[in-house]
Amino acid sequence: MARSSTALVLVLSLVFMIAFADVAQGYNKLRPQDCKPRCTYRCSATSHKKPCMFFCQKCCAKCLCVPAGVYGNKQSCACYNNWKTQEGKPKCP
Repeated sequence: MARSSTALVLVLSLVFMIAFADVAQGYNKLRPQDCKPRCTYRCSATSHKKPCMFFCQKCCAKCLCVPAGVYGNKQSCACYNNWKTQEGKPKCP
């Protein structure tokens, strides 16, 4: 009896972990048409709006993710955060 209840708890825990992992990954997945409004906000505080919008939309098209806020928070979008130029600098604003 104890083994079956322990097994049941483990199975339920695994199911919940898988379900919540899918929800967490899907949180940052945008549709391509969502990129422009997200990038408009992301680039709203910079004085270099044209290059910011260009690279933000390029990164969003590839990653389907734009970090929250106007600066930083790149850790919330791994692809966006890890895409670098040939010199090793961040490609995405």
